[in-house]
Amino acid sequence: MSSTVIRGGTVIDGTGATGFESDVLIRDGRIAAIGKGLSGDRELDASGAVVAPGFIDIHTHYDAQVFWDPALTPSCFHGVTTVVAGNCGFTIAPTREADREAIALALEKVEDMNPASLMEGIPWDFETFPEYLASVEKRGTVLNYAAYVGHTALRLFHMGDDAYERAATDAEVAAMCASVREAMEAGAVGLATSFAPTHVGVGGKPICSRVGDFSEFEAMAGELKKLGRGVIEATLGSGFAFDSVYDFQRRIGVPVTYTALLAIPGLWQHGANVHREQMEKGDTGVWPQISVRAVTLQQQLKAPFAFDQADCFSSLYAEAPEMREVRYKDAEWRKKAIEELAHTPLPTRWENFYLAETEVHEDLIDRKLVDLAKERGEHPFDTMVALSFDENLETRWRYVQANDDEEGVAHLLQQDQMALGLSDAGAHVGMLCDAPLPTDLLGNWVREREVIPLEKAVHKLTGEPAGLFRFEDRGVLREGAHADVCVFDPDEVAPGRIRRVQDFPAGADRLTADEPSGIRHVLVNGTPICEDGESKAQALDGRPGQRPAQLPHA
Repeated sequence: MSSTVIRGGTVIDGTGATGFESDVLIRDGRIAAIGKGLSGDRELDASGAVVAPGFIDIHTHYDAQVFWDPALTPSCFHGVTTVVAGNCGFTIAPTREADREAIALALEKVEDMNPASLMEGIPWDFETFPEYLASVEKRGTVLNYAAYVGHTALRLFHMGDDAYERAATDAEVAAMCASVREAMEAGAVGLATSFAPTHVGVGGKPICSRVGDFSEFEAMAGELKKLGRGVIEATLGSGFAFDSVYDFQRRIGVPVTYTALLAIPGLWQHGANVHREQMEKGDTGVWPQISVRAVTLQQQLKAPFAFDQADCFSSLYAEAPEMREVRYKDAEWRKKAIEELAHTPLPTRWENFYLAETEVHEDLIDRKLVDLAKERGEHPFDTMVALSFDENLETRWRYVQANDDEEGVAHLLQQDQMALGLSDAGAHVGMLCDAPLPTDLLGNWVREREVIPLEKAVHKLTGEPAGLFRFEDRGVLREGAHADVCVFDPDEVAPGRIRRVQDFPAGADRLTADEPSGIRHVLVNGTPICEDGESKAQALDGRPGQRPAQLPHA
């Protein structure tokens, strides 16, 4: 087999240990040696750069995109070599043929995925979760691809339309448990769910994982306990919140990671305090997910995702789309909407809205909505409606919704047992693009702000998530480990710009970030997918990605 030497870099091996100068020899997809003066058939220059394990993104929604975009863009541009999909319970398997449209519409509502893209881009040659994994592996991936089995999909598969209406029977719970075990035995990395009030499905109804009794979910989680393998992922909400997730984890005995402990004043202090107190009581396997990216959405009033927590907006989805214009024109409806938006779990912060994209009011791009409203002498929502009507509700508004408390982000980054997550890559593609989370961390929070040292940041991107999921031989650079490698310039690494492109099935558009700086080389199982700063991920003849093997928990 041919061999590759990564020459002359500083090896930061993913364990948190201090970096050291060394060469890295790769042969047959594995790390063959780490030391000075190594030789191989070809050479990659790493002088002045860091040689690190490939980054692991534990919170993505690539479940559908993996079929038409096996490079998993834009994650592949940012040093990511392994992704975990299926978060929040929104998987596309198991699913029966009769429920495909329902799955697509649910993903449109909660994850801003275009249903036409889903119906055209997914091959739909599977029903069960094992068949889904086999379909992905048959086509291949450029990055290593792992996935949870999802609670919402399990309910729809075993209960049909009743999944949105009632608790499961004992027989249905048993059937769901059997499907969880079947999925785990086929290679699922865990079970995911959502109890979040923000997750509203078709027709304004709660997504179906919120409908069942909690005992139903705990019974399914018990299958992981029996196997002694896997991870539980949950978006918290009513009945499953900060103060109950720790007792649940101790009962189940496998790691639980929850989404998300965002830097929202009051919230992050409470979540961090609960986490610290629980860790002081003894071992706990709970991993809150944190992010260094402000949650910044672009939304249009034709699809007002950021307002979904208000009843008057969630009810819009039970009406014909043309009724949205009727409601928006009604002054009394707008008055009611303004009142509701002030009293949702995350009250709307009008001062954080900016005009983002428009073909009619280009002179107003990047101006704050509150300033425009003040000039017009009206409430910001009335201004948003008026300007949006000028181009048939196509105007895009940028909204910094959460996680913009920089003191909170810095504090959470420095805490133990908090996992980097919530890139949401593959979801909300028309609204946000947080796949650059790794390059943002390394550029903005390590180099510029000096919040954590480089070795700790690399560990949080590599060895820490690999340890959480017990991925065998990944997340570290050592002899015998899989050759997932990212070589980056610590003085230049940065996320780059976000831009809108139109490259999804059925002509759908999305936001992408394909121009990071400082990423020099990326290898997946020894195959370069980026060399000398030029991505090859979308033009490879082969697809080197694998399904990561998962070890049992100790």
